[in-house]
Amino acid sequence: MLPLARRLEALLFISPRPLAATGWRRPCACSLEDAAAALEALRAVYAVGAHGIEVREVAGGFTFAVAGRLRGGRAPAHRRREADDLTPALLETLAVVAYLEPVTRAEIAEIRGVSSEWALGGLEERGLVEQQGRADTPGAPILYGTGDRFLKLFGLASRADLPPLEEFALGAGEVEEIRARLHANAERRAQ
Repeated sequence: MLPLARRLEALLFISPRPLAATGWRRPCACSLEDAAAALEALRAVYAVGAHGIEVREVAGGFTFAVAGRLRGGRAPAHRRREADDLTPALLETLAVVAYLEPVTRAEIAEIRGVSSEWALGGLEERGLVEQQGRADTPGAPILYGTGDRFLKLFGLASRADLPPLEEFALGAGEVEEIRARLHANAERRAQ
């Protein structure tokens, strides 16, 4: 492996965020062309299939990630942590932000039907949601959106890679099933 590729490998290994070419050119003291060649050499080494990780492009940069053929599997004695152990409330809030960003706290609460202050705080603390300015409305509420950590955690190169919302739409039968269960629960409580 090229010495420059080895330096790049070390940088990717220690970096908590994906690194764009501009992020490794300075520490490696190299030209953009040399950086691109080193990246391709590194990708070739990890693409052979002998490794459990690969170099993947996400969030406008490059990072190490679990190799594609291993993503769905679990080692028998290892409990895989889900996306930072996000609770259903955090995941729901994150989904609203990801699909509607930039979005205000009030808009999130309106969609979810509950206050989202705690959830937004937890997502900000984890670096999955960031403040992205203020809305041009009375009171100038804070606008929230996702950041690079969100893209890296979910293996997305950009927000455009999010699955279409239509994939999550309920069919008529599912809606009727949910309605029937809700009515049955309401009747049990009334007794």
